[in-house]
Amino acid sequence: MFVLGLQGSPRAKGNTSILLSAFLDEVERLGGRVSALDVTQTKVMPCQGCGTCERKGYCPLDDDMQTIYPLLRKADLVVAATPIYFYGPTAQMKAFIDRSQALWARKYALGLEDPGRKWRQGFLLALGATKGKNLFDGTNLTAKYFFDAVGAGFEGTLGYRQLEKAGDIETHPTALAEAGEKARELATPFLNRKKVLFVCRENACRSQMAAAFARRMAGDRFEVESAGSAPAQEINPMMEKVMAEKGIDMAYLKPGSIADLPNVWHPDTMVSMGCEDAFPGFPGTAVKEWDLPDPSGKSLDFMRDVRDEVEKRVKDFIEVITF
Repeated sequence: MFVLGLQGSPRAKGNTSILLSAFLDEVERLGGRVSALDVTQTKVMPCQGCGTCERKGYCPLDDDMQTIYPLLRKADLVVAATPIYFYGPTAQMKAFIDRSQALWARKYALGLEDPGRKWRQGFLLALGATKGKNLFDGTNLTAKYFFDAVGAGFEGTLGYRQLEKAGDIETHPTALAEAGEKARELATPFLNRKKVLFVCRENACRSQMAAAFARRMAGDRFEVESAGSAPAQEINPMMEKVMAEKGIDMAYLKPGSIADLPNVWHPDTMVSMGCEDAFPGFPGTAVKEWDLPDPSGKSLDFMRDVRDEVEKRVKDFIEVITF
């Protein structure tokens, strides 16, 4: 599994960062992959309200969000951590959240759904200096709609009051232990999934489609990756178009190399699309060959035929493996 942690405090190594680290460290200890993103150190411009994302599906602002959108799509679990400023998240975190409008627009304006949306989860870690009863209400509401925008179900909040001085979180009687416990609770179902790798030469069409269908149909049971032996620069735009006809959003994907797969990630099954390339073997991994024609450079109808065949084979694969 892959967990993306979003650290929203402008205080380097402050209470918020320590609490988030306790959560992510436990996921990593259990065998998950994690990435901690310090939102305050990224170049993220405020949303300009231009409406481009609602018309075209992409944000035109050229900043760090363009490399962060793919991480949000890849994550199984997104954890947002922020101190409370005036009953809301920090300005840096709020600017980041506002830029998720681009992902909201793809779903609600363009009618496209990313394959991981049904299974992705979101969780909030929040800390405040006061003891007000409603201290976290505003941030909880913001988090709910942020997670919806990025395609994640809101799984709740761990909120802690009266934490103001540096290091206060470390002397809190329960906070760090509770963060680890929540990490185990949320991560364990993801970590128990079977791992499936779909491969083809360029990782631009067939293996990308197969991974998307598998994640959409059974992301709760399968952890899916796709890769190629000689990856293309970009995914095939015709493939992206025919998948959109099925309501599946293939935005923010990039072809990847088998050599770049994490060392700790070992597939239970590898499915080749029928390429002539000799792919490296993984000890103990079952290998399946799907003799599928390469649709690259062919007609749109040919691409549709391959898409439909990939969908059928993925469905059959899931039924055989599951039952």
